[in-house]
Amino acid sequence: MRKRKPKVRVVAPDPRYSDSLITQFVNNLMLDGKKSVAFDTFYRAMDIVKERTGEEEHAVWKKGLNNVIPAVEVRSRRIGGSTFQIPT
Repeated sequence: MRKRKPKVRVVAPDPRYSDSLITQFVNNLMLDGKKSVAFDTFYRAMDIVKERTGEEEHAVWKKGLNNVIPAVEVRSRRIGGSTFQIPT
């Protein structure tokens, strides 16, 4: 057992949009610890989205992210010796 709870890490917001969710996305996009390259790739993609759609790129990205995120979470629950996936 742990002696104490681990410290919660605060994710800093990104410099252009001031959104911490973008920083989390870029952290998953990053390869070999090259965060500046990942941010450059992400921002270039956002510029392309703005150029092609004419809409605000941050809103388009958030809308696409909400389409990908699952709406319902399932948890394993043991009932009568069998394990079931229960939506929560």
